[in-house]
Amino acid sequence: MNVFILGATGRVGSKVLTQALRDHHRVTVLVRSPEKLPFQKGLAIIEGNVLNEEDVLKASEGSDVIISALGTDKTTTLSESTPILIRAMKKHGIKRIITVGTAGILNSRTDPSIYRFESSESKRKTTRAAREHLAVYEMLNKSELDWTIICPTYLPEGEARGGYRIEEEYLPENGREISTGDTANFVYQELIEKNHIGKRVGIAY
Repeated sequence: MNVFILGATGRVGSKVLTQALRDHHRVTVLVRSPEKLPFQKGLAIIEGNVLNEEDVLKASEGSDVIISALGTDKTTTLSESTPILIRAMKKHGIKRIITVGTAGILNSRTDPSIYRFESSESKRKTTRAAREHLAVYEMLNKSELDWTIICPTYLPEGEARGGYRIEEEYLPENGREISTGDTANFVYQELIEKNHIGKRVGIAY
């Protein structure tokens, strides 16, 4: 499979990259700092910016699926890059995209008509990051793409240990955290199994 990964130097994206290369997929990444990634067999490193449409078109050409593990980093890069990504996918005929979002954009259990970040379930003091991820969800939901958004709750750095729970559209009840390793494992599992197309998926221990 030809896999295009955004956010490949990040906490979750780097772990997804490792798994994809381990299983001998052909992987292309678009990064601003190529020196952060050592050469590896099966990996094509494209230097560029996700906000530059030409860079995205070049890097995504020939891909079967796109994985975006881009963070918000106190910017609007996430929401600004999504229309560019959608246009590139349509131009190249790519249907499948998996993104890493946040549990804040899942439905609230106390009031399913609002999002978690709008409810008392969320402990976050700021909603800026959630609103960025919400913009991505709204754009993907209006597209004709086969999308899945993986929505982890509190995301400490850590290896995969298994035993996590998932639930479509909601955070698993009493979920408190999920490691970067297990989040990456589930992203990769969804890449292979395609079990949650058109869904937001909450993940937590």
